[in-house]
Amino acid sequence: MKPRSLPLACLIGFAIAAGPSPAADRPNFIVLIADDISHDDLGCQGGPNGGTPRIDALAARGLRFTNAYLTASSCSPSRSSTITGRYPHNNGEAAELHRPIAWHLPSIAGLLRESGYHTALAGKNHMTWVKAPEGKSAPSEPWDTIHGGKVEGNSGGHGEWIKALEESPADRPFFLWLASHDAHRAWDADGQWDEAAYGPKHDPARVILPPALVDTPETREDFASYLNEVTRYDHFVGRVVDWLREKDRLDNTWLIVMADNGRPFPRAKTRLIDDGMRTYFIVAGPGIRSPGAVSDSLVSTVDIAPTLAGLAGVGKSPTFQGRSLTPVFADPTATIRPFAFSEHNWHDYEAHGRGVRDGRWLFVRNFRPQLALQGPADSVKSPSFQALRAARDSSEPLPPIQADIFLAPRPEVELYDTRADPRQISNLAGRAEYAGIEKKLSDALARWMEETGDSVPDEISPDTFDRETGDPLRDVKRDEAWKAPAGADRNADRIDAEGL
Repeated sequence: MKPRSLPLACLIGFAIAAGPSPAADRPNFIVLIADDISHDDLGCQGGPNGGTPRIDALAARGLRFTNAYLTASSCSPSRSSTITGRYPHNNGEAAELHRPIAWHLPSIAGLLRESGYHTALAGKNHMTWVKAPEGKSAPSEPWDTIHGGKVEGNSGGHGEWIKALEESPADRPFFLWLASHDAHRAWDADGQWDEAAYGPKHDPARVILPPALVDTPETREDFASYLNEVTRYDHFVGRVVDWLREKDRLDNTWLIVMADNGRPFPRAKTRLIDDGMRTYFIVAGPGIRSPGAVSDSLVSTVDIAPTLAGLAGVGKSPTFQGRSLTPVFADPTATIRPFAFSEHNWHDYEAHGRGVRDGRWLFVRNFRPQLALQGPADSVKSPSFQALRAARDSSEPLPPIQADIFLAPRPEVELYDTRADPRQISNLAGRAEYAGIEKKLSDALARWMEETGDSVPDEISPDTFDRETGDPLRDVKRDEAWKAPAGADRNADRIDAEGL
């Protein structure tokens, strides 16, 4: 690990030792989290379709990470993991979609609120806690206020972002979780488009499709509508920056721009590969020593909570499993972790997989290899998936990257060189020349699973949607069908180990 920048490290260490600083000296924090946007759909990330000028501009004055990874490519498990600083299986039931966090686990929002911060959520929530048992005291509530975010003419979730800013007390620092519904299906930006604000819509005839999609008019329409949602989200990120600048609060505010998971298209959302798990991750704030820099440092979204706690001077909760990013803020080449870990648990369909990365290599272990990885139900129901399904059933074979979503059984083990193979198409597992790399990552994954209390349940929550059509299964009731999640048999919600 590279040495920390002494001025920044000393400042943070002093703040933690001395306790919370006066309100005027404590920074504000804003997390601007999108719903279902992949890492390479932003202009600053090399996205070929453009349409994100405001986020691109923020990246030019902040720090852009190229190796930032989610812990789950699934809405609520990913968000819950970020807010608690814990891996999905260490959050109790919240390892799976729509399910709540264990009652006794604190959040970075609650920790900051206890220390004097005003905390607010505006937009999509999708994070809940189990009710504390009678006679037990739960950690601090995370939010002072919650704003729904959907307003007349804009159901994208950002309609009350500025309201949340305006309601923040002037005499207290704030932590805001500004969560967009863009770009989750079903699309609504097309019918609510404000060209004067957002610019022209994306032209279906001109969009550049990801290679995992088959090129049809229906797919082009589908993908253009998705990009319109990305562009609308970008506009409201810019609105937040403008407000901070106008109120002279930008220089004392840390902004984090990210998504909860990959785009809602085949071979992206829910998957352990980069199109599902890698996120754009842009940080701007008063401690960025090299504005406009790009960092290849490997980071995980569990690192966000301990980072904000340190910057606020409140110390790291013992329940946080991540590491502070502040060394990278001082030196973009710094290393804070050797591995990043990710999970694929139930999300509409039975699934169980784990992945580990070291910055170049990705190792995946499929614990349900008999099942295809077709993606979530909203993606399966989409025109893009159905176009792939029609192409599969035609006489011409699909190329491997498009056929992958139908593959069953799958390999139990996968190994990819993400530099040479950025879409993870060529599985190198089992090849003698890569045996050392495979063993290193396999051992790291096994150690992490053991130390953090992960497990593979005998019974996994079953499919609740049809795998070919995305239609709900009438004879399966989701809440009644849920099984005990990964780690439940080992009380993983009580284990705080990093596993590194």
